[in-house]
Amino acid sequence: MTWLDLPPDDPFGVHNLPLCSFGLGCSAWVGARVGDLVLNLSGAEDAGLLEAHGAFKGETLIDRFLAEGPVVWRRVRERLTDLLTQARYRSQVEPLLFPLDGEGLRLELPFTVGDYVDFYSSEHHAANVGRILRPDDPPLLPNWRHLPVAYHGRSGTVVVSGTEVLRPYGQSLPPGAAAPLFGPSTRLDIEAEVGFVVGPGSEPGVPVSTEEFRGHVFGVVLVNDWSARDIQAWEYRPLGPFLGKSFATSVSPWVVPLDALESARAPAPVQDPPVLDYLREAQRYTYDIRLEVCWNDTVVSRPPYRHMYWTPAQQLAHLTVNGAWLNTGDLYASGTVSGPGRDETGSFLELTWGGTEPVTLRDGSTRTYLLDGDTVVISATAPGPDGAVVGLGAVAGTVRTR
Repeated sequence: MTWLDLPPDDPFGVHNLPLCSFGLGCSAWVGARVGDLVLNLSGAEDAGLLEAHGAFKGETLIDRFLAEGPVVWRRVRERLTDLLTQARYRSQVEPLLFPLDGEGLRLELPFTVGDYVDFYSSEHHAANVGRILRPDDPPLLPNWRHLPVAYHGRSGTVVVSGTEVLRPYGQSLPPGAAAPLFGPSTRLDIEAEVGFVVGPGSEPGVPVSTEEFRGHVFGVVLVNDWSARDIQAWEYRPLGPFLGKSFATSVSPWVVPLDALESARAPAPVQDPPVLDYLREAQRYTYDIRLEVCWNDTVVSRPPYRHMYWTPAQQLAHLTVNGAWLNTGDLYASGTVSGPGRDETGSFLELTWGGTEPVTLRDGSTRTYLLDGDTVVISATAPGPDGAVVGLGAVAGTVRTR
C-alpha cells in the first residue's frame, strides 16, 4: 500500500512507475509518474533519497539512466517503491511531487532518440495491406515469414505526444494520371504501434541474441507512425518508405519499464515455417498490450499487440545480425498493430479498406483519411500484478496544414 491517496485500481500505481522528462518554466527534470503526480527523480537523487550513479543529477532526459543497465534499473525501481510505500519517507518525498495538471507543467521527449527502426510485424496488417494494394497477388510477400521486415526511419522527426503534425507535401500519382503531381498529401494516415527503447549499447560487429533482449531494452512507449499513403505509394518501389513516413513520428511521454509488464507476458503466435537459428528463442513470448485508437473523440479501433508475429526479442536480434550495433536511446517500433477483426486494425488504410468504406464519427461526419484539424489519440493498457492494470498513457497528435 502506498501512502499516496491513490485508487486501488489506478493504472499508474507503484506497480508501474514509468519515466519521463518534465518541466516547469525554465527548469526540466527526469521524473517518474505515480497516479496523477510526477516525482522529480533529479531532485530525489540530489537529496540523497536514491542512488543511480548520478544518472538523474542535473539531467533533463533519461539518457544516462538508460545506459546504466538492468542492475541499476531494478535497484532504482525497488528504491522508488520503498519511497512511495513506506510512510517514514513521506515528508521528504512530498515536496518532490508535482501534479500533472499543474499550471505550466509540460511533458517533453523523454530521451534522445538515437537510431529509429520501424518493423512490419503484424501478419494481419501485412495481409490486409497486401489484399488492398496487390489484390491479384498473394497477400504476403515470400520473405515475410522468414524475417522481420523493417525500414530505417528518421530519428530527428520523432516528436513527443501533443506536438502538432504538419500535413506533408510530396509527389504522388493520382489514379489515371500520366505523370506525378506535387502537393499536400490527401491520404494522410496513422499507424498504431508499440516502441521499444534501448538502454546499453552493443559492440560493433557483435550481433545481439534473442536471449539478450532484457539486457538491452529498458521499456516501451506508444508510437504513431504517421503515414502519407499517396506519397508512399508512388515512392516506395523499389527501396521502400521515405518521404511518406519521415515527416513525423509521435511517441508517448511515458517510458514504461519492461519490469512493469511482467504480468502482461503472453504466448507468442506459432511461426511457420520454422525460423533460422539466430531468430529462435528459448522461451518465446510477447506482451498482452491492448491499444485503443480514438479519432476525434470516437473510438474506432482496439488493436491487440499479442497477435504480433515477430517478437521484440526477434526484432532486436534481426536488426543487429549483420553487425550493426546498438546505441543508448535507439528506438525500434513494432510496426502497425492489427488484429483479425476490422475493429482491431491499427491504420485507417485498413479500417476504411483503402478509402472505399468511410468511417462515421460521433458527430455524424465521415472520414476515410485525416482532415486538417483531426486529432488522433492512441492509448494502451496491459495486465498488471494481482489483477492490476498497467497504463501506458497515450500518444496524441492534431493535423495542421503548413
